[in-house]
Amino acid sequence: MKMLTTQLSGLLDRIAKNNEEAIEETARLLAQATVGEGRVIIAGLDELDTVCQVAMHSAEPFIGAVQYNPEMTIGHADRVWVFTRSAEHPQALELACSLAAEFIPFAVVTPEKTEENKLFDLATTYISTSLTRGLLPGENGERIVQPHALAALFIYEAVKIAYDEMLSDE
Repeated sequence: MKMLTTQLSGLLDRIAKNNEEAIEETARLLAQATVGEGRVIIAGLDELDTVCQVAMHSAEPFIGAVQYNPEMTIGHADRVWVFTRSAEHPQALELACSLAAEFIPFAVVTPEKTEENKLFDLATTYISTSLTRGLLPGENGERIVQPHALAALFIYEAVKIAYDEMLSDE
């Protein structure tokens, strides 16, 4: 338990230190929709759908947010926030390409760093969790425990704090 706690603490600390500016930029990008006539559309892919659930149904919901649906129409006043555990996720890449083609700004949260990454190239803002392997050694030498949802929720909360602050200043 102590090793897990230490590794999680280190992960969250690295996310905070390495993404401080990107977190602020993402909050600013999303606030553009809410201050205007748009929506904040949150696309949580696979287990990162948990971010959508928190944004919509928590004690402190994300103001102006709606959950992404592939059939929905996304307008130029909207801002999209994509959470994926891989920059190679086909649905994430498809969504990113369609948004970029329509010149609709969007933010991405994914484990990969920025080098040679199509999502990074397309996104308006990009936050990396740097969680590309398990945190703990397993019994057979493999790496186990990949808390993508926990890392994504940490980033979500950090952005939400800045976002709520920006909206309160309006």
